[in-house]
Amino acid sequence: KLHPLMDEFMEEIDSQLDVISERLIALDGSPYSTLKEMAENTKIQDWPGEWDKTTPERLAHLVDGYRYLEDLYQHGIEVSDVEKDFSTQDIFVGLKTAIEKKIWMIQAELGSAPEIDE
Repeated sequence: KLHPLMDEFMEEIDSQLDVISERLIALDGSPYSTLKEMAENTKIQDWPGEWDKTTPERLAHLVDGYRYLEDLYQHGIEVSDVEKDFSTQDIFVGLKTAIEKKIWMIQAELGSAPEIDE
């Protein structure tokens, strides 16, 4: 049950990264292209795949990562507003909305109050 769910989450994040990378390239930017670059430039804590973690622990860790992305997307919304780049802002709004939905779903699965940071 957990493994297919994690695959689904990973596919969604990969898709979001593709959208951001394509937009960055369209704006003459350079997205990270290697796992090493991503690892060196993220603040998401590395968590080795150990079998001693419970499903709730794994899901809570996932929520932490999603909250980090939610904050990054909010920052993107704010910067694109200042720059008057409303196409990019629209992308970030959509991605943030999707992340908020995942946070809500995981929090509900954990029996926690499904909350969205504002």
